[in-house]
Amino acid sequence: MTSDEPTPMITPPRSLPSKLFPVGLLLIAMISIQSGASLAKSMFPVVGAQGTTTLRLIFASVIMLILLRPWRAKLTAKSLRTVVIYGIALGGMNFLFYMSLRTLPLSIAVALEFTGPLAVAIYALRKAVDFLWVSLAIIGLLLLIPTGKTDNTMDLVGVAYALGAGVCWALYILFGQKAGNDNGVQTAALGVMIAALFIAPIGIVHAGTALLTPALIPVAIGVAILSTALPYTLEMVALTRLPARTFGTLMSIEPAFGAFSGLFFLQEHLSIAQWLAIICIILASIGATLTMRNESKPLASAN
Repeated sequence: MTSDEPTPMITPPRSLPSKLFPVGLLLIAMISIQSGASLAKSMFPVVGAQGTTTLRLIFASVIMLILLRPWRAKLTAKSLRTVVIYGIALGGMNFLFYMSLRTLPLSIAVALEFTGPLAVAIYALRKAVDFLWVSLAIIGLLLLIPTGKTDNTMDLVGVAYALGAGVCWALYILFGQKAGNDNGVQTAALGVMIAALFIAPIGIVHAGTALLTPALIPVAIGVAILSTALPYTLEMVALTRLPARTFGTLMSIEPAFGAFSGLFFLQEHLSIAQWLAIICIILASIGATLTMRNESKPLASAN
């Protein structure tokens, strides 16, 4: 090499702590989301799932309004339409998920809802092995929704609510990616505000003045922080430090966090078949993420 040739830049290898830091943030975010869902369920006897969703979104929108200052976002007619659909999907996802928790264990509701992002991931797959992930997901669903009269038979209305939340989660991912390309993190604040405006009338009609119960306010703020403000912030930090494939793979274990959260906080015990169902869905999600095309983006959490 001659003296006038440029010296190649050598990127130093990342240390183990720097690699583990974003992974730790993402794990904390998932624990926070599922802990928030467990806490939210304690509000159902007072204001119902409708009122709980309303209080969570209202307080979350206030917190994110202060932190992210969404008024700085630059919106065109097209981007505004995308953000509105994103916000409605976010509100519908939260509302339907909480409605499913009235009759379903937390772990089952999370697993059923996770079929939404799983469907988005599978749609991006093109390899023969994709059929394996689809088959695992179907097996998991069949195990979760037992037929016939058994002790494990679940409320089908709750199942429908959870699957509906999964559809909204898929829309949240698709339109959230488009909206996020325009305004970044401020999109999250805008989406939560729109979701609050969309869901609040339902909660007000259902719960009325019970929403103003003083004892509920601290709990509602805790749910807003645990389920929205804290995990969204941690995920934003992790996204900048993790490859998309790693992020998506880690998010695929969220149904397991739902299962353990339901077990520890709500004493919700599952049958062996239901644990196998959750494992099938987790494996299908991880497999779909690992074989996803390189240009695919990670599946963001939203509960």
